[in-house]
Amino acid sequence: MSSTLLTRRPVLGLLAAAALLAGTAGPALAQSKLKVAAIYTVPVEQQWVSRIDKALKAAAARGEIEYVFSENVANADYERVMRQYAEGGNALVVGESFAVEAAARKVAKDYPKVAFLMGSSGKPQAPNFSVFDNYIQEPAYLTGMVAAGMSRSGKIGMVGGYPIPEVNRLMNAFIAGAREVNPKAEFSISFINSWFDPPKAKEAAFAMIDKGADVMYAERFGVSDAAKERKVLAIGNVIDTQASYPDTVVASALWHMEPTIEQALKNVKAGRITADDYGVFSTMKHKGASLAPLGTFESKVPAELKARVRAKEKAILDGSFVVKVDDNAPKAK
Repeated sequence: MSSTLLTRRPVLGLLAAAALLAGTAGPALAQSKLKVAAIYTVPVEQQWVSRIDKALKAAAARGEIEYVFSENVANADYERVMRQYAEGGNALVVGESFAVEAAARKVAKDYPKVAFLMGSSGKPQAPNFSVFDNYIQEPAYLTGMVAAGMSRSGKIGMVGGYPIPEVNRLMNAFIAGAREVNPKAEFSISFINSWFDPPKAKEAAFAMIDKGADVMYAERFGVSDAAKERKVLAIGNVIDTQASYPDTVVASALWHMEPTIEQALKNVKAGRITADDYGVFSTMKHKGASLAPLGTFESKVPAELKARVRAKEKAILDGSFVVKVDDNAPKAK
């Protein structure tokens, strides 16, 4: 993920500076509160990193950790900020390293006593570089079922950030779910080549709606705005935005980072600096993902469709149905 500006929230910046003054003796695991830092390459309000921030703030509210973060960190600055936090006594450093993978892994090697937990398409790196990802393809499949069942035209538009595994697997699962309900469903797919450009996503959505799409898959911010303006439906991703779009967003595939963060904190507190893949903690079985309540659409979604979706949800949870993980770029068919 990329941005062009390094900014800090004033108070958090002061806390980070104080941490640097505390010395470089390494993370104080014996303290009652772990020091945890996060690095975000986009605004903290962006849906993907907002889930990480939410989980870390919850841990801070429980009194488990001291939490600081930097947002809008440019790729060129990522390594510097990562080193600053590693040298500032933080026991755990969290972030998303997709566009800065090599630099992030290099830093981790230089600080073997610090635990790193990074959003990554790659594998863990011994001894201290663990990875996570948003494996929420299961609720994405369910939202695809909802989308196809609610579409009158059979045409569905999909706007994503970049065609990388983290996005592709959700889109492919969504398409598979839609095809279960309507095998003849047609899809328009577009990538805006940005993680945070709502106006560009909105324009891409308008183009699809103009060609007949009456349900939009809102992988990026801006898509639901277009759907609202043109009075078509939208499916949310990662967070539940229905409160802001009560007549537009039918359902959403939600990502919950709490199970991942809780497990990582548990390991660090126990003194286990590990190189693990935390991906499984983003699945429905581990409560890392879920289908959002239908809310304002509870009475608008046909009972037969709701029953079908709930039966599939149950099958996913009991293991009798497995949603395929397909990281290949989705194809419009």
